[in-house]
Amino acid sequence: MEKQIKEALAGIKKSLVTLARDLVRIKSYSGQEEEAVSYTAKKMGELGYDEITIDAMGNVVGRIGSGEKKIMFDSHLDTVEVKDYEKWEYPPFSGEIVDGKLYGRGSVDMKSAAAASIYAGALAKKLGLAAGKTIYVSGTVLEEDCDGENLKHLFKELAIRPDFFVTCEPSGNKIVTGHKGKAQVTITTAGRSAHGSAPEKGLNAIYEITEIIQRVERANLELHKKEGLKGTLVMSGISSRSVSLNAVPYQCEAYLDRRTVPGETKEMIESEMDQLIAGKNATWEICTLHRKSWTGLDISYDPFHPAWKIGLDHDLTAAGAASYRKFFGRDPKYDYWDFSTNAVTPVSMGIPVIGFGPGVYKLAHSTNENCPVDQIIEACGFYTALVGRI
Repeated sequence: MEKQIKEALAGIKKSLVTLARDLVRIKSYSGQEEEAVSYTAKKMGELGYDEITIDAMGNVVGRIGSGEKKIMFDSHLDTVEVKDYEKWEYPPFSGEIVDGKLYGRGSVDMKSAAAASIYAGALAKKLGLAAGKTIYVSGTVLEEDCDGENLKHLFKELAIRPDFFVTCEPSGNKIVTGHKGKAQVTITTAGRSAHGSAPEKGLNAIYEITEIIQRVERANLELHKKEGLKGTLVMSGISSRSVSLNAVPYQCEAYLDRRTVPGETKEMIESEMDQLIAGKNATWEICTLHRKSWTGLDISYDPFHPAWKIGLDHDLTAAGAASYRKFFGRDPKYDYWDFSTNAVTPVSMGIPVIGFGPGVYKLAHSTNENCPVDQIIEACGFYTALVGRI
């Protein structure tokens, strides 16, 4: 099977790389993905997908086959913004290929993977690997701000529930067995307003949060001392409110980013937040985000997701390892992401998940983001081989 896949890959390499370049050239910031979604749907049609649907949120999903066993490959089509054009060696939406690397915003995160998965579905169909299976390939939106919310909408609206799920986020073409969870929290301290000339008559909300800031720093240091995978806690934003610059602030708000590891429960994080504000005139809450998709749909997102990890002995992981060995001719390498992905939704539904995608994930969101072209082609081969072995 792998020999057939490699022979088929040789015939579509140029077209596959062209698709990755074309997607990079389409600016598709979160909430502005319409052109990228339309282009993806068009390409799926050209490649012979059996059904292509764009849901109310604006996610696109292509289907191949209608067999009992269902596998889904997901890539998000949105990217973070470029705010440093002048620092890029090559224009961020030019899709330049230099020294075997595709440059541009989204080349790593994650349009190269999208192209690889789109072609993998078509190859699996051409080679007869889709028999008895249903292959879904999705291009989702708003992931950068609301990871997983896109799949909630897609699964519910289209009544899709895959048996196996591959999140195609960048992994340097290693098999990823999980990722850290996250809780994005707002801590708010309450004060009492007074004129700046008489501060003793008020209660300064900034001063009230000072000790909490120190507690956050100490809590993160304690997390760092733990064995194995380590959670993190950072205060990443702070602001205050007052009636004027000549008044004592009556409110101060801080934003916390808490990354969790397997074994840390929601109850543990809630207790941790309670301890951070203990004895202070303060409250905390999950920082609900509100966004609008390119279709105009209003989205509310609560960023509180547990960490997850799949075992190496699971059928999906084992199939991935077997596919890797046969396709690459060597034992697989494994990784564990420290960032969150769309996988939070299928994991919450009890659907087994692995990650695999081209590109070094540390280059995501960075100046001069780039992805090795060879990894794009290899990822397509791996996805195709996985379909055959699942």
